[in-house]
Amino acid sequence: MAKAMTETYEANRQICKYVHSTSRGHEAIQLATAFHLLPCDFVSPYYRDESLMLGLGFEPYSLMLQLLAKGEDIFTGGREYYTHPNYKKGDKPSIIHQSSATGMQAIPTTGIAQGLKFLSQTNSALLKKGENGEMPVVVCSLGDASITEGEVSEAFQFAALQQLPIIFLVQDNDWGISVTASEARTTTAYKYIKGFKGIERVTVDGSDFAKSYTVMQHTIADVRKNRRPWLVHATVPLLGHHTSGVRKETYRSNEDLQKHFANDPFEKLKNHLLQSGIHTGDLQAIDEEAKTIIKESFEKAVASPEPDASTVAEHIFAETPILQEKGERTPSGNKKIIMVDAALFAIREIMEDHPEALLYGQDVGRRLGGVFREAATLAEQFGDNRVFNTAIQEAYIIGSTVGMSAVGLKPIVEVQFADYIFPGLNQLVTEISKSCYLSCGKFPVQTLIRVPIGAYGGGGPYHSGSVESTLLTIKGIKIVYPCNAADMKGLLKAAFYDPNPVVMLEHKGLYWSKVAGTEDAMQIEPSRDYILPLGKANIVTHASDEKINNGESCCIITYGMGVYWAKAAAKNFNNAIEIMDLRTLFPLDEEAVFSSVKKHGKCLVLTEEQQNNSFAEALAGRISKACFQYLDAPVEVLGALNLPAVPMNIILENAMLPNAEKVSERINYLLNY
Repeated sequence: MAKAMTETYEANRQICKYVHSTSRGHEAIQLATAFHLLPCDFVSPYYRDESLMLGLGFEPYSLMLQLLAKGEDIFTGGREYYTHPNYKKGDKPSIIHQSSATGMQAIPTTGIAQGLKFLSQTNSALLKKGENGEMPVVVCSLGDASITEGEVSEAFQFAALQQLPIIFLVQDNDWGISVTASEARTTTAYKYIKGFKGIERVTVDGSDFAKSYTVMQHTIADVRKNRRPWLVHATVPLLGHHTSGVRKETYRSNEDLQKHFANDPFEKLKNHLLQSGIHTGDLQAIDEEAKTIIKESFEKAVASPEPDASTVAEHIFAETPILQEKGERTPSGNKKIIMVDAALFAIREIMEDHPEALLYGQDVGRRLGGVFREAATLAEQFGDNRVFNTAIQEAYIIGSTVGMSAVGLKPIVEVQFADYIFPGLNQLVTEISKSCYLSCGKFPVQTLIRVPIGAYGGGGPYHSGSVESTLLTIKGIKIVYPCNAADMKGLLKAAFYDPNPVVMLEHKGLYWSKVAGTEDAMQIEPSRDYILPLGKANIVTHASDEKINNGESCCIITYGMGVYWAKAAAKNFNNAIEIMDLRTLFPLDEEAVFSSVKKHGKCLVLTEEQQNNSFAEALAGRISKACFQYLDAPVEVLGALNLPAVPMNIILENAMLPNAEKVSERINYLLNY
C-alpha cells in the first residue's frame, strides 16, 4: 500500500499540490514498530511515517484526506501537512499534535513518558493500561539528521536521568534534505546516544522487515517491563523525494540512488517471501489488491469536500470554565500578604485539591524553593515527585508540559527570569500554541508557565527584561500580568483551571513591596475559593465626575509596575486621573479600555517595556481607531527608552525606565492639549 500510495501521488502531482513526504524506503521499520503497539501506548510519528500510520490501522483514505487538506481529514480538518496526525479515540495508540519542526516532537513526547512515570509511581487512575494489564510505552520517531538539534539532546538528557519509558526510533537514511550525514554530523545516533548514560541502544537494518520486527518486539517488551529508555537506530534507504517540493533528481547522483534502491525493503521482503515458499501468484494478487484499494481511496479522497471556510477560526482555544469572579476578595480576619506569598499560597491550595498538579523548574525543589522563594516549603509538603528541580533546560521545562497535559496532568512550571524564556520559545510557538488549533480541539495544552519579569534595583541586563510584546505575537496562548497580591492569587487560580496555555508574568519589584510606592501590592489574602477570570481589567483610581464633566480628566491604561508609577503621578492632579490596570494582556478587556477612553477623551498607555514597536504602541493604535470620534488629543504612549538592555547601574536603570515624574509630565501635556 505504501508503495502504491507513493506512485499514485507522483502520478498525480498537480492534484497532490500540498507539500508532502512519503515513507518509501522506511516502510519495514515503521511497520515493524506499529505492529507491536497497543491502544494504551503513545506514539509521535514524524512527517515521513505514513507506513507507521498504516501499520497502526489507519486507512489509506484517512491519510489521503490529510494529504489533500480536505475538510473531512480526521486529524486536522485540512489544517496540517500529510502525516502530521493527532489521535485520542482509545482504539489505537494516542498521538499528540505533530508539528513539522525538525526534532521538536522529542521534548513533548518525552513529557508524555515523564507523565506516565509519575502516574505509575502514584498508582493514579489516570494511568491507562492494556487489556491484559500491559504498561504503556512511548515511541518518538525521528530522522537521524534531527539529533543535531539541541532540543533533542535535552529530551535524551531528561529521559536518561529520569529513566523514562520511551523509545527514540531514529530512522537514518543518510540524508538531511540535500545535506549528507558526513556533511552535517560527526556520528550516528547509535554512537551519539552512548554519551547519555542510562539509555539502552540497538542498531538494525531498517530495510529488513524480519530483523526490524524482532528488534522492535524485544525493545518494546523491555520498556513495558523495565520502564527504561531505548534508542533504536534503523538504517534505511531514501527512495522517494525528500518532499514533493524538493525532488531527489535535483541533488542526488544516479550512483547514490542506485545504492539506496539496492536496499528497497519492498524487494527485500518480496524475495524473502519467495525463498520461504510463498507463490509468486499470491504475492502478485496481494500487490494488485493493494493497488486497487489505493486507486479507489485516492479517487474518493479527491472527490471529498473542501473545508468550510467559516470554520477557519474554530479551536484556537478550548472553552474555559472560569467566567465569573467568585469567592471573597477581602474576607474579614485575613491578613495582608505580599505577592510572592500570594503565589505560594495559591499553588499550595491547588496542589492540596488536585493530586494531578505538579510544579517544576530550575531550583524550585526542596533545597531552595525557587530563587525568589516562591515555592518555599512546597516540596516538603507534597514530595519530591510533585515539586522538583530540572536542569537548565527552558525548552524542556516548557515543552514537556505538552506531554504532561496529554496524560491528564496539570503542570505548573517556572522560568527563572523573563530574559531566559527565549530558549523555550521554540516549544511555546511550535508545539504549545498551535496544538489546540491544529488538532481541532483534541489536544489543548493545559499548562501554567510562571515568569518573573521586570527591572528594579540593579538587576542588570539579563535579569531585568520585559518580554510581553514578544509573547503577545504568539497566537494560541494567554498572558496574565497581576500587580497585587489579591489579583495574583485569583488570576493564578483561574490560569490553573483554564484548559489552555497561560503565561503568568510576575514583576519581581512587586513581589515583596520593598520598592518605594508599591506598598499597595500587599493586600488582604482572598479566600481559598477566590478566583478572578482572565480578561477583566480593573479601575484602580477613579476621576471625579466634576473633572470628567469639565473635560479636565484623562485615563491611564497600564499594568504591572506601571500601575504604581501612575498612582504616584495621579496624586499631583487632584482627582483628574482614572487608572486602569489591564491585569490580563490577552485576552484583553477591550470593552473596558474603550469605555474608559471614550469617557475621558484623553488617554496615556503606560508600559515598562521599551516603547518602539511594543504592545503599548499597538494598543494605542487600536484605541485611536475604535475611539477616534471621542478623542480630544492623540493617544499618548510612555515606555522605557529604546535600549537593547536594562543597564546594571541603578542611575542608568532609572534613566531608562518610566517613573512618576515622567508620567506626570506626560499627563500634564495631555490635560493641557
